[in-house]
Amino acid sequence: MPALVISFAGGTTTSHDPVNSALTAEFVTVPLDTVTRCVADVRACAEHLGVDATPEMVERVAREHLLALVNSAPPPRSPR
Repeated sequence: MPALVISFAGGTTTSHDPVNSALTAEFVTVPLDTVTRCVADVRACAEHLGVDATPEMVERVAREHLLALVNSAPPPRSPR
């Protein structure tokens, strides 16, 4: 499946974006580029669906996606 286009009508997503900053601080084990891409994808999806991509809505949906990502990671292997 092709990746979503990161461009959206609201401008570009940067690390100075408050949504990116908040989620990066919350998900310290997730790489910065993954958080940034997730936020951009949520914005693109919302705008594609005609939903107003407010920062609060984007943060809430992106947080759910990132939680799913973190919770789906396999547990670390124990040494034998």
